[in-house]
Amino acid sequence: MKYYLSSFKIGKDQKQLQDLFPKNIKTAYISNALDFADGQDWVKDFTGGDIKELKQVGLKPERFDLRKYFNNQDQLAKDLSAYGVIWVSGGNVFVLRQAMELSGFDKWLKKNRKLSGVLYGGYSAGTCVLCPSLQGLELVDSTTHKPYGDKVEVVWDGLGIIDYLIVPHFNSDHPESKSIRKVVKYCDSNDITYKTLKDGEAMVV
Repeated sequence: MKYYLSSFKIGKDQKQLQDLFPKNIKTAYISNALDFADGQDWVKDFTGGDIKELKQVGLKPERFDLRKYFNNQDQLAKDLSAYGVIWVSGGNVFVLRQAMELSGFDKWLKKNRKLSGVLYGGYSAGTCVLCPSLQGLELVDSTTHKPYGDKVEVVWDGLGIIDYLIVPHFNSDHPESKSIRKVVKYCDSNDITYKTLKDGEAMVV
């Protein structure tokens, strides 16, 4: 599996992403990081913008809601097999991590990390969740959101697919950029390996 990890949206270099396209460009668009604001008008507009951008770059996105697969991991694996691209939007990384655990998407990703012909792409929370730990990200994302029920606990472990923390929106014109500087200081103080990304930048793993 290849990984295209962006700070915000697709980024400035569309060709960098297009060069990674597998033969199957059918795309599972996952926006569960925004479930904390479910039902608010801006969410529909925001995700609609994501889907439009993915289509413009040449992909064929379909909404893929992890909530449909809570406690139904076998169906998740079956349905994901139809897609060559997985795109995970930004939002709240702790909400996204909860949805991944409840649906088994986290286990599927770790199990299939060496799968050929599949591209994982995403930005912000969709990239941070691949890191070893989410410690420090509470300085920018709230841990109090409970869209899946009050009994669902915060998950602090990342997926560990990459061995450092990605810090998006660094020195960028983004509402979270100021808080991101606190994350960088936290990482420096706690000897956490990290890489910063400015909005418009993306990296390939």
